[in-house]
Parts: sequence; C-alpha cells; structure tokens
Amino acid sequence: MEIYGVVNASPDSLAKFSVVSTEKEARAYGAQLISQGADHLDIGAQASHGGASFVSPDDEWSIVKGPLLGLLSLGVDVAIDTWQVTTARRALDAGATVLNAADALQADEMIELAADREIQVVLPFMLGPDPRHLKHVEGDPVQVMLDWFDLQLERATQWGIRDRLALDPGTGFAPAHWDWEDRFEYQKAIYSGLDRLRRFELPIYVPIAWKQTPDRLELVDLVLEQEVEYVRAHIPRQIRQRHAAIRDGAPLSTSETWEGYE
Repeated sequence: MEIYGVVNASPDSLAKFSVVSTEKEARAYGAQLISQGADHLDIGAQASHGGASFVSPDDEWSIVKGPLLGLLSLGVDVAIDTWQVTTARRALDAGATVLNAADALQADEMIELAADREIQVVLPFMLGPDPRHLKHVEGDPVQVMLDWFDLQLERATQWGIRDRLALDPGTGFAPAHWDWEDRFEYQKAIYSGLDRLRRFELPIYVPIAWKQTPDRLELVDLVLEQEVEYVRAHIPRQIRQRHAAIRDGAPLSTSETWEGYE
C-alpha cells in the first residue's frame, strides 16, 4: 500500500494542521509527511466540503503555485488535486506527475488533458459536476458506484486513458450535507464493498479520514483490511501503524485516537 500525504493550500480546508501558504512551508511539511511514511504527496487549493468558497482558476493557481514548487523540490511524485482544467494544466507543466481529477473527468477539457499527458489519474466517483454540491445517492450505494464507473470507464477507454486510472470511491467529499451518522453508514457500506471494484482490474485509491473518533478509525481499518493500492492520508504514521497491526493479526483499538488533529 502506498500513501499520498495530504498538503492543503486552501485556507478553507477543515484540516487546519495541514494548511501551508508558502513554498518554504510546503517543503517543510511535505518532508515531515515523507518522514512519517508517505510515499507521495497530494496538494490542492480548493476545498471540497459543502461550505467551501469558489476559487477562480487564476486565484487557485496563485494560491497553489508556491506550495506546489516546494513539494516538487522533495523528489517524490506530487498529485495536483483540482477540478479546474487550467489549474491542472499549469501544475502538470510545473512538474506534478499525478492528476487527482476532482471533477471526475466529466469536463471534456479535463479528460483531453489527461489523454495528452503520460500521467496517472485518480478518478473519483461523483454524482454531479461540482464536488461541493453533489447529488444524493439513492439505493445500494455500491451498485450506484459500480454503474457510474462502468459508464466512465467506457469513456476513458475511448480517450485511451483507462489503463492509467486509479479508482476512488469518492468518500473524501461525499455526501457533503448529511449528518455524520448517515455519512458513517454510507461510507461503511461503500468500504465494505470495495472488493466489488476489483472487477475493473484497476488500482483502488481511498481518501482516509483524519478526524480522531472511534467510528472514523473503524472506517480506516475497514479500508486497510482490504489492501487497497493507495490511500490519501493526512496522518501517514498513524496509517502505517494501524496497517501493520492489521497485517500482524492484532488490530489496534479504535479508541486509540491521536491528539492534535481536531
């Protein structure tokens, strides 16, 4: 399992401990994440939670450019997390090597960019064109996800990029406006059915929760038990510890929360 350590350039991010605003801050924080077990880094400048403000492409690039350059100096793969094609193109031109396509490649310009570049692309499940305002999922959420990926992978095949995709169940930003109890049940259902994504024979990429509550750690362990290829994590050291414990047959208690991540 490989970990993408999360660096946020957006001041709207709820994970305030991960927010950087300069090239120097990003270099230091990225190095810290790598020392704590991250293999790669992921950065974005547009928060995806329901209360996030819209950021124009020019403003997004102004926010993320310096921090991105700081991460690129560390010599690891860096993913640009954006749903705006202008920002994605500028970041790839600057040296980013992975596109975390927060628009789920729904815009023709974004999938065309992905097709033009020899890069890995993260494709998240997403109902609706804007990750901040998603459609409600009805019925069996895993089946809805599978049907959606069926259609999107047909399109990806037409563009010649299917083999470069990693599949993200989209739980990092959905469903945004549900109460946590409903989100928990939704995410538990999705994570319990991750093995059904194996039918597509593509790597699985899962955004890991960072808030420190027993129920969230239950979800984290559920993902780690399934040996997905990639996780996107704010606290890589914790994820490495919990993954090792699961592999050793002695999972850690979900009450073992870490302080400082509120």
